[in-house]
Amino acid sequence: MNITLIVFVVLYLLGTLALGVWAGTRIKNTSDFAIAGRSLPLIMVITTTFATWFGAETVMGIPAKFVQGGLGAIVEDPFGAGTCLILVGLFFATKLYRQNLLTIGDFYRQRYGRGVEVFCSAAIILSYLGWVAAQITALGLVFSVLTQGAMSETAGMIVGTLAVLIYVVVGGFLAVAWTDFIQMIVLVIGLSIIAIFSADLAGGADKVFALAQSQDLFRFLPEPTFTEVAMFVGAGLTMMLGSIPQQDVFQRVMSAKDEKTARNGAVIGGLSYILFAAVPMFVVASAVVVMGQQALDIAKDDYQKLLPTFVLTKMPLVMQILFFGALLSAIKSTSSATLLAPSTSFVENILKNLRPGMKDKQQLLAMRLTIIIFAALVLAYAIAMRGTSIYELVSSAYQITLVGAFVPLAMGLYWKRATTQGAIVSLAAGIGTWIVFLPQVSLLGELFPGQLAGLLAGIAGMLVGSLAPQWLRNRQEHKRHVGGLPDEASA
Repeated sequence: MNITLIVFVVLYLLGTLALGVWAGTRIKNTSDFAIAGRSLPLIMVITTTFATWFGAETVMGIPAKFVQGGLGAIVEDPFGAGTCLILVGLFFATKLYRQNLLTIGDFYRQRYGRGVEVFCSAAIILSYLGWVAAQITALGLVFSVLTQGAMSETAGMIVGTLAVLIYVVVGGFLAVAWTDFIQMIVLVIGLSIIAIFSADLAGGADKVFALAQSQDLFRFLPEPTFTEVAMFVGAGLTMMLGSIPQQDVFQRVMSAKDEKTARNGAVIGGLSYILFAAVPMFVVASAVVVMGQQALDIAKDDYQKLLPTFVLTKMPLVMQILFFGALLSAIKSTSSATLLAPSTSFVENILKNLRPGMKDKQQLLAMRLTIIIFAALVLAYAIAMRGTSIYELVSSAYQITLVGAFVPLAMGLYWKRATTQGAIVSLAAGIGTWIVFLPQVSLLGELFPGQLAGLLAGIAGMLVGSLAPQWLRNRQEHKRHVGGLPDEASA
């Protein structure tokens, strides 16, 4: 066990806690707590949107999936996830910013009513279980690896959850934004230096690219069969569209000081994420060159440990400190906002409907208490799901928002004829179809992706649910009009 490395990690954790406590002194109301008072400059919006996705799966999940299946195996993340932020910036940020909303659920209430607000908010909240559980699982893995097994993964999950929970409860999104800013600097510098050192260990970057070329890892498109293409498209759309109606994405974009900053910050953050996600992929490919079959065996048996094992066994102490600082930065930046987001949505869009007339201080207290309760639930879920890969926990998290919440959001913003009835039919059709395609229900999911089927059903549901009542109403009015005319005129 390397005591020096552990000391540096502990000091780093204490530093982020202190930053969160400082941010807490600037929290005056729910707007400060939920969206940093809409005050962040462009550089902080970029770092916080970049941090939206740069978590455990980006550092440990994506690279191992890449060396096993190439670029085609990671279409969902980083390509789908990064494109999500770009789409948010180009098509959603400006329209939503002008509405001065506290949560994404507020949009559903204003556009469709309280019923759709509650249902969509509940779907969004549930989707965070897998996402936050992935970050907590990674924290447990990191602490277990750091202590060489002296701390179990379960104990590591508990310690890591507490480390994040404290500064989020105290400082809210303002603490998240400031810690994201510092942590993304640490992450970018740390991983860049490690990538250079990894290339040197591998005998040059050309050796790493030669390995990727020989293993056909740069192949992106699937086999030209109906099922393969459908699965590929479904995987890409899961995070590309399913993550758009998410509270953490909404919070990060809406925290900007103006709508131009919100738009540009999301686009630059998304592009930066896609580009920089290649760095840990390069490091893991270097690990395969250096460690040979040992690396492939680790990737096959427990791929989440490949990168930490490579750093601990092949790199000096300075590189280990940089790596674990960068890794913890990635995990904490993602887990902090994803603990805050569902708690904010619950209080604003569900609790306030149950307890109308809550004062601002009561809402603020409720948000903090909800964060603690949600953290406990997610911790229990993460412990129960031990053995499930980080990448799978993340990729499954956003299917429900893709089939349920995305269509009412997009159509509500861009189609004036979208109605409450259309939103209800869209929700029922999208989620109902998705459930039918689940592997626990039928074998249809092996032939066609359930999330894509649910998305198509949701679009059809919105069109039919919105247009059919209008068509029937027009037809009835026409009949009444014709029925009231003389026989000659009606003929």
